[in-house]
Amino acid sequence: MASMANRITLNCDLGESFGAWKMGEDELIMPHIDMVNLACGFHAADPMTMDRSIKLAEENDLYIGAHPSYPDLMGFGRRSMKCSYEEIENIVLYQLGALDAFCKKHNSRFVYVKPHGALYNDMMNDTGILEAMLRAINAFDKSLMLMVLSSERNDELKKVASKYNGYLLFEAFLDRNYNDDGSLIPRDQENAVIHDADEVLKRIQELREHKYIKSINGKELKFKVDTLCVHGDNKEALEFIKKIRKIVD
Repeated sequence: MASMANRITLNCDLGESFGAWKMGEDELIMPHIDMVNLACGFHAADPMTMDRSIKLAEENDLYIGAHPSYPDLMGFGRRSMKCSYEEIENIVLYQLGALDAFCKKHNSRFVYVKPHGALYNDMMNDTGILEAMLRAINAFDKSLMLMVLSSERNDELKKVASKYNGYLLFEAFLDRNYNDDGSLIPRDQENAVIHDADEVLKRIQELREHKYIKSINGKELKFKVDTLCVHGDNKEALEFIKKIRKIVD
């Protein structure tokens, strides 16, 4: 397994099938990424899917991350829920335990946590939710890293994490459009996701050469990037990842 130090890794949300319903092309995508964010049963995945996903991640020598969400199977975890901070802490802790059980079955472990969908967005907008995430991680395994959206607020986020001795991984999205303030354009808006492969490749070239990603209005957003996320739930994902892999390497 390659080290994450001093290199930008590629991560992808996978393991999101449920029962007879199949999401993504996990077997084809995993050979081209470094880190895999696996659903924990609250927005997607079931015991069989989680079992297969861990096995497949191990076969591809990937860093495994837990991908917890609000308990929202119907909405695929993309809807905010009015939960108390204590509820969020325990909802996350519950999901970490579920994924850990299957990791143990395969003599594996996950090394970071990346909240999914609305929980991720709410965490970035509410320090109380960020702290609930950090408390859940502390209760489960203090060595786990927390993946967050990189922005001009990175120092502020690190200060919060330091209260829990937490380590943050900063990520950027190649196939999502950004607002001028560095936040992601919500998925319910038509221009939220970039489907043009050439545009994605242009973005990664700009990031490598000039250290910025442009917002929807052309503003140059400069921030630390540890890992790049491309989603596996659209038909263009596999081709995106293959091309991006070549540039990253």
